Amino acid sequence: MTAPRGPRAAAAAEGPRAAAGAEGPRAAFRQASGPRAASRQASGPRAVSRRASGPRARRLGLALIAAALLAGCATGTTEADPGAPDVPSAASGSVATPDPSRAPEGRTPDGTLLVADFGSDTVTFVDPGRDGSGEGGAPIASVKVGTAPYGLVVGEDGRAWVATAEGVAVVDTQQRTRLALIPYATESGPVTTGEYRGGGMGIALAPDGSHVYVGVNVPGEDGAVEVIDTATREVTGTAQVGMRPFDVDVSPDGREVYATDHDSFDVTAVDADTLKTRRMEVAPYGTEGGLGSWLKPHYAVVRPADGKLLLPFEGERLAVLDPRTGKVTIERMTANTHQHGATLTPDGTLLVVGTGPIGSDDEDPSLTVRAPDGTERVVPLEGPHEDVAVSADGSTAYVTGGFTRDGYWNGITVVDLDDEKSEPVRLTAGNRPLGIAVL
Repeated sequence: MTAPRGPRAAAAAEGPRAAAGAEGPRAAFRQASGPRAASRQASGPRAVSRRASGPRARRLGLALIAAALLAGCATGTTEADPGAPDVPSAASGSVATPDPSRAPEGRTPDGTLLVADFGSDTVTFVDPGRDGSGEGGAPIASVKVGTAPYGLVVGEDGRAWVATAEGVAVVDTQQRTRLALIPYATESGPVTTGEYRGGGMGIALAPDGSHVYVGVNVPGEDGAVEVIDTATREVTGTAQVGMRPFDVDVSPDGREVYATDHDSFDVTAVDADTLKTRRMEVAPYGTEGGLGSWLKPHYAVVRPADGKLLLPFEGERLAVLDPRTGKVTIERMTANTHQHGATLTPDGTLLVVGTGPIGSDDEDPSLTVRAPDGTERVVPLEGPHEDVAVSADGSTAYVTGGFTRDGYWNGITVVDLDDEKSEPVRLTAGNRPLGIAVL
C-alpha cells in the first residue's frame, strides 16, 4: 500500500512554509540586490571559489504565476501545447552530421560519449577527442531509438537503455545498433515531442544489471516507475510515483528505487521487491506557487557512503535526504543559478550543472565542483546546459547543452577537473543532447 502523501503541488500553500534548515520562507521570484556581475570576462580564470552571500528575498503573489509562463520547469496551465512541434531557438545552432569515416569498425572504443538527442529520434556516439579533452572530437555515428529520447544508462555489458516518448530503446553500443524498443505499460497519452511530452524521463539500472527502472511522465497526473527485466526485455511491474519523474536512482544495495518527482516537490522511494512506495517531501523553499514554481527538485545522486540522496537547488541549497527517515537537511551552495543535472566522481566529488538564469539576479550557466568536505569551485560555462557525466578516472566532466527549456545548443562542454586554469572546450555533438554516458 502506498504511504500517505503530502499536499499535492497542484495547489499553492496557504502561507509561506519553512523548510528544514531554511533561514526563512522564500517566494519563487528573486529580487535583485544589486547589478549582476556582467563585467566577468570569459578570458579570466574559469574556476573560482565563491561564498554564499546570504539568502535573497523572493516576491510572492500573482507575479509568480505570470513569470511561470516563461519558466520551462512549470507545468499545468503554463504548459505548452503538447501537440506542437519543437521550435529550435536562435542559440541552438546547426546539428553536426556524424562522420562515418571516423567511426571505428567493430567495437566502439572505451571513453566514447553517448548522448540522447532530445531534438530528434536518435542517440549520437561522440569521439571525445585527444585524451578525452574535447580537442579534435566529433560525432561518429547516430542510431535511431524512438521519439524525443531523454535519459539513458549503460550497463557493463555495453547495452544502453534509452527512455524515449514511445518506450525504452535497447542499444548495442559496441556495434552501434538498436536491438529493441520496449513499450510502456503506463498510458501516457499521444507520442509527442517537447519539454512536457509524456513517456520516459529518468532511467537507472539495478546494481546487478538485472533490471532497468524508468520514470514515465503522464502529463498533468502522477507518473510511474516501470520495472524492466533486462534478460526478457519486458515490463514486469509498475509503481505509482509523483508528478513528472525527472530522475530515477537506485540505492547502493539495490533494494530501493528513487524517483525525483519534479512537480510534486518530493521523492518517491519504491521497494524493488514489493513495489510498495512512500513519498518524502523535498522542498527547501517550501511549495509556495505549486505548479507555477521552479523551486522544485530536478536531479539527484545517491551518495554511496551512506545511501543519502543529494538534490541541488538554485545553486544555493543542497538538500540531503535520508531515505530511511525522510529527514532533509540543508547545506549551502554557492553558484547562485538554476540547477539541473548532477553526478558524482569516483572520489565523491559532486558535479552540478547550472543551467543559467531563471530569476533576475541569477548567475550565468556553470558547473559546480563540490568536494566531499563541502568546499566548492564554480566553473563558468557558455550558454545553457542540462546534464553531466564524468570520465572513468574522474578527471574530465562532459556537460550537455541540450537543456529542457529554450536556449539550448547542440553540443557538449568538456571541463578538465584537474586543471583549474584550463578553459572549457565546446564540442559540437548531437541534436539538443540531454542524457549522457561515457562508454
